[in-house]
Parts: sequence; C-alpha cells; structure tokens
Amino acid sequence: MHAITNSGWIEVVSGSMFSGKTEELLRRVRRAEIAGQSVAAFTPALDDRYGTASIGSHAGQQIEAVVVDSDDPGPAIHDALNGEAVIAIDEANFFAETLVTVCEELAAEGRRVLVSGTDQTFRGEPFHPLPELMAVAEYADKYQAICSQCGEPASRNQRLIEGEPAHYDDPTVLVGAAESYEARCRDCHVVRRG
Repeated sequence: MHAITNSGWIEVVSGSMFSGKTEELLRRVRRAEIAGQSVAAFTPALDDRYGTASIGSHAGQQIEAVVVDSDDPGPAIHDALNGEAVIAIDEANFFAETLVTVCEELAAEGRRVLVSGTDQTFRGEPFHPLPELMAVAEYADKYQAICSQCGEPASRNQRLIEGEPAHYDDPTVLVGAAESYEARCRDCHVVRRG
C-alpha cells in the first residue's frame, strides 16, 4: 500500500514466452514474503503445465496458487482472500476481459496486484486483456527473450505445429511450452497465411 494515499496499485510484467515473466512474478512474490507481507496467488484453470494448483516458471520455480475460472475469476479470487496485501495472478492472457475489473477492485481495496502474461498472440497481435491491464497499471514492464533463430532480442511468440510455423487461422489459445513455441524477433517471426 502506498504510504501517503493508502492506495493499492497494479504491476504488470509482460513479454514473449521464455522472457522470464513468471520468474519475475515469483521473484516479486518472494521479496514480498521476505518483507513479511501476506500473499495470495491465482492461476487460470486453463493452464495446468506445472500442476493444477501452482504457478511455475520454465526454470522450475513454483508456488502454490488457487485455480480460478478464466471467464469470471472475481468471485473465486474474492472468496479465497483472507486479508492478503499482495495478490499475484499469472497467465493473464488466459483470462477474459473481466480480469481488468477484478485487478482494479483489488487495487482499490489497497492491495498490491502483481500480474504477468504474454502481451501478443502467436500472430503478433495484442493478447487481451494484457493491453488493457497495462493501460490501467501504475507499473508495467515488458520483457524480451532471445530469438531462437538469430539471437536478437525476441518480442514475439512463434507457434510451431510439427516444427512448422502455425497458420494464421489456428486457434489463439494453445497451452504449451518449448514443444509448441519459440521466442522470435520481429524479422524471424512467421505466420503462415493463405
């Protein structure tokens, strides 16, 4: 809570896959815990890569989390809270637009709201609700990975299907990791059309 205004705030960590977004979220959670702040963590039901009740990074770090409905996370988040000062929400890109309202409510209650997620679809288009969350956040950081093709800074998610770039018309959401995605720079990013 900000000391002068007694208000909460929203922090967003975004970027491409393999850029360290979840690692950064977990680092901020650990620092809050070291400072004696109570933390509640939440993850969408859709993301079960690291178990169903946890937030995990590709590097192997993990914390327990409450699984909430991707379309309407508000009721489950509010029901699970017991006075925690810090709220961590991973994979915001798997939530509906209602997540923005939930984060704003939590900040208005005086809580520090940490949110992470990828800000672009595999097509290189905005991955909602991240753009909206970044617009209302007090703090927003955009991380980059390293392009798997050329080694330049990577800001895009390259979806692969049997080793080939996905087609533009493929579904937006596909939960996966290195078997389905690579980080790529603007020049090496490919989306098949036609």
